[in-house]
Amino acid sequence: MLDWFVNLGGWSWAILGLVLVGGEMLAPGIFLIWLGLAALLTGVIVGLFGIGWQAAMLAFAVLAAASVLAGRLLTRRKGEEPDAATGLNDRGRQLIGRVFRLEATMTGGEGRVRVGDSSWRIVGPELLAGTEIKVVRVEGSTLVVEKA
Repeated sequence: MLDWFVNLGGWSWAILGLVLVGGEMLAPGIFLIWLGLAALLTGVIVGLFGIGWQAAMLAFAVLAAASVLAGRLLTRRKGEEPDAATGLNDRGRQLIGRVFRLEATMTGGEGRVRVGDSSWRIVGPELLAGTEIKVVRVEGSTLVVEKA
């Protein structure tokens, strides 16, 4: 049934790798590229060492897992937790790390800051108007700030 695959040796893995990479171009999602890379590397291993199909399948499984994990690490943003939300449609999270200038003095550790056309409730140390503040985290719809 799959004799042709086994008979082609390393070339069958190279062809599979190219098909997977081509599939990534047709349906981008940054996943098939890593499997395609694993298949291409398996083809190189089979071509160089002439291993059997069982060992080739095992090599592909190991390389596929390693390349998917490596790809996940490479495409993750710096400072982002592995399973954190992307911040899409979460304006508060998008403000973390940004610096703003206070328009009014904070009293009782609370105040407001203008961001674009909206006003956000902020909490942090009592600071005077004109002080630059940095958003360190978001709690619900409240920005937690510190002096920048």
